Amino acid sequence: MPRAVILGGARTPFVKAGTSFAELDVLDLARSATAEALARTEVDPRDVDEVVFGNVARPVAYHNLAREVVLSLSMPARIPAYTVSLACASACLAITSAADHVMTRNAEVVVAGGSESLTNVPLTLTPRLARSLIAASQAKSLPAKARSFAEVRASDIAPVAPGIRETSTGLTMGESAERMAAINGIEREEQDAWALRSHQLAAAGWEDGRLAAEVGPVYVDSTAVITDGHIRRDSTREKLATLPPVFDRAHGTITAGNASPLTDGAAAVVIASEQRARQLGLAPLAVIRSYAYAAVDPADQLLIAPAYAIPLALQRAGLTLDDIDVFEMHEAFAAQVLSTIRVMEQNGAGTIPLAKLNVMGGSIALGHPFGATGARLVLTLAHEMKRRGARYGVASACAAGGNGAAIVLESIAA
Repeated sequence: MPRAVILGGARTPFVKAGTSFAELDVLDLARSATAEALARTEVDPRDVDEVVFGNVARPVAYHNLAREVVLSLSMPARIPAYTVSLACASACLAITSAADHVMTRNAEVVVAGGSESLTNVPLTLTPRLARSLIAASQAKSLPAKARSFAEVRASDIAPVAPGIRETSTGLTMGESAERMAAINGIEREEQDAWALRSHQLAAAGWEDGRLAAEVGPVYVDSTAVITDGHIRRDSTREKLATLPPVFDRAHGTITAGNASPLTDGAAAVVIASEQRARQLGLAPLAVIRSYAYAAVDPADQLLIAPAYAIPLALQRAGLTLDDIDVFEMHEAFAAQVLSTIRVMEQNGAGTIPLAKLNVMGGSIALGHPFGATGARLVLTLAHEMKRRGARYGVASACAAGGNGAAIVLESIAA
């Protein structure tokens, strides 16, 4: 079976929703990341066999975001493209789908990534107003059109934002994270310390050029946006301690400071068979060794599934936690990361050394565009493995619905 390798990739800066990318939509961001990824890997679009993109807040204007990326970049129209969704692990799914197609010889070069605009989320109508509008459009006379709105109430006029609660539990992700913190005994001080670590390491990663190497500029009104927009270089434990809890104001521990922000951004990687990479004269960053998905009951610990996906992915790779040199774990909340580490220890899976985990910060500092984060994790991991001469790395992400993903990368020299 051919090995699937990561040739490289790129991402946009990640910026807080409603700021620098407010005038851009999810396609603008996806197009920018894809064009930059192809340019940096020096892959000719004519050599691409497929495009797979992850996205969560599906734009009404685009039924298939991935296909719009192909067409908007004037890539060959023959390239099939499809969009996948697995909440915050959507880009992980895009990458492992691409790897599957390469390993089964159904494709040789695939662009995989994800994009999210949380500034411009799709809004819908209430069911009663939607039914009335459809009835009015079908009515044959003006009085009939007017009668179509007879049952509409003032409360029906307001648009409906995408759901932020688990359907099965009625809890928001933040409320579920509070539950995880309580179950695992994760104190507020621990969470704030983790958040501060994320900001400090992310700032260091930008200052020494490691993170800058992954990011391509995005031009907005002839101005280049070139850096992530959420890193707090002046953050301190004292400042974080002053922030009030958001989800449980009386007894909670989760604040805006120890949770990831709503973010706009996109990321893309180029995946190929090892043989095709050699034919094209390209040097890959890493091999996709294995992957796994796991799920838990959302009513228990909603975001704990990576604690089960990581050991499963390692088992499939024939490895143990001790074999891994670098880890990239999505930071939805500091409580979720610390809970994952604790549950893995309790389950006998081993201990993740903190010196190997999120060595350039994580989503708390860098931001979290839902559909793009998985590709950011894999891209950052592959680059850091190459810099360190590391043999193995693991990227993992939790996701709504109780899902979790883990991807094991291996050095190309192995």
